[in-house]
Amino acid sequence: MITARAEGDETPLTMMARERGSSTVLRILLGSQLRRLREGRNITLEAAGHSIRASHSKISRMELGRVSFRTRDVADLLTFYGVTEESEREALLSLVTQANRPGWWHNYDDVLPNWFEAYVGLEEAATRIRCYEVQFIPGLLQTEGYARAVVMLGHPEGTEEEIQRRVDLRMARQRLLERNSPPHLWAVIDEAALRRPLGGPDVMRGQIKHLIEAVSSPTVTVQVMPFSAGGHAAAGGPFSILRFAERDLPDVVYLEQLTSAIYLDKREDLDRYQAVMERLCLDAVPVSETKKILQGILDDI
Repeated sequence: MITARAEGDETPLTMMARERGSSTVLRILLGSQLRRLREGRNITLEAAGHSIRASHSKISRMELGRVSFRTRDVADLLTFYGVTEESEREALLSLVTQANRPGWWHNYDDVLPNWFEAYVGLEEAATRIRCYEVQFIPGLLQTEGYARAVVMLGHPEGTEEEIQRRVDLRMARQRLLERNSPPHLWAVIDEAALRRPLGGPDVMRGQIKHLIEAVSSPTVTVQVMPFSAGGHAAAGGPFSILRFAERDLPDVVYLEQLTSAIYLDKREDLDRYQAVMERLCLDAVPVSETKKILQGILDDI
């Protein structure tokens, strides 16, 4: 449970959200606390919704952190759940404003799909990001030229301004790798993505050089899944797994589709994807060989 705080102080949760810049995490954590309180008193979603003049589906979305919170709704739910201790109520209510505070990515609402907004917020708060990519270089490791080529593939009818806005958003996301305590990014990239001349030879040379520089960082790990590996565990396609420092926040598996995304956090799903990721890392070329492989690809361009 969140501890009480003196006026002007921050709880560990609000400190983490401020440092990571992610209100998304606070919404999820606050929703998780509300779910525990409701379940601890055997209150149904329907009854909880009725107490704040809302549907059970709204309560479900609140508990998943997928909607913004109203102070009045949270206060009414706490009363309904029997939370009368003032310090406990204040600690939870103090999170509402923080949880509703827009993240930097809201400046890109014009080009940021709703289904991707949650991922950007989670990415900002993650302490570890593991991903497998088949067709493209991971977004956090793309150069501006390569990112532009990818964006133009997905939005061939986009205006120059729209294309640039989407590229700027991708570049802004990469700033998390430059902060004082960046997440550890571990990417397994299929050799096909590294050899596909997206954007032309000059763009690809710049991209491969960027990867060679990136893997020099102790917080960036890249492995290559070579053609010689044949079939492998991730036959279903690319995915990402995000891990967080806060124990109340489970790992999240992110699966991006053409016009939507799937977020998985159930234990059985997490275990399955974690096992697949471990298998991919075993099947891929060892980390110690990554620079050599990248240099060889660069020489071939």
